[in-house]
Formats: sequence, C-alpha cells, structure tokens
Amino acid sequence: MPHDHAGKEVTYSISELAQEFDITARTIRYYEDEGLISPTREGQNRIYSHKDKIRLKLTLRGKRLGFSLAEIRELFDMYDTDRSSRTQLLSMVQLIEAKREALRQQQEDIQMVLAELEAAERRCSGALDLLAARDGQPRSQTS
Repeated sequence: MPHDHAGKEVTYSISELAQEFDITARTIRYYEDEGLISPTREGQNRIYSHKDKIRLKLTLRGKRLGFSLAEIRELFDMYDTDRSSRTQLLSMVQLIEAKREALRQQQEDIQMVLAELEAAERRCSGALDLLAARDGQPRSQTS
C-alpha cells in the first residue's frame, strides 16, 4: 500500500478518483452500491484506500473488456476469499477463459461484418459507376 512521507496510507476523495479516471462521482457511488469498492467514511465523506483505487481501475478495465459487474464482483470475491485456494483459482481461470473465448467470437463476428460491409460498399460503388457511365455524368453527381 502506498504511504505518504509520514508513513500514513495514501487515501483519495471521490472527486480525486472521479477526475483521475474521468468518470462521475455518481458512477463511483454506483460501484460502491454494487459492492465493488468499499470506502470508509468520515462523517458524510467517503475515504478511498489504495485497494479501492485499484479495484476501481480493474472494474473500469473489466467493463471495457466486456465483463459484467456481476462477473467483476465474482472475480473480486474469489480473490478476497482465499488467494491460495485451488478451487477459487481454478474458478477464476475458467471465468477468464470463458471471457477470452467470448471476446474471440466477438472479434470473429466483427471481422465478418466488416467484410460484408466492404463487399456491400464495393457493390454500391460499382452500381454508381455503371449509372454514371450510362448517364454520361461524373459519379459524384449521381444520386
């Protein structure tokens, strides 16, 4: 855990984390409500630890990679429960492998759609060229 010069653990306010990760405070509070981070409180103020900051970073990365909040929470729970448990680690590996396979399938689907779009664009361009040639107009003037 990072500590300041006096040896005290570094903490963060909600506005500091919101600014650093370019998200709203409301998003951070939502992730707290979902059990992904758990700041301490001083009165009405939330105090976020380095662990909370790392979990927030991992949550945002997981969302970008297509993990649901439930899947991210499951990963955190498995990690927190027992980092040395073979069962927990195997479950974590299986979840990661399943997500990797889903992403590969999405990548394949995207490549197919891109190829279909390119083929459709070529067909449309060819049809426009034929119309322009038939009408004796430059292609850019055909509608």
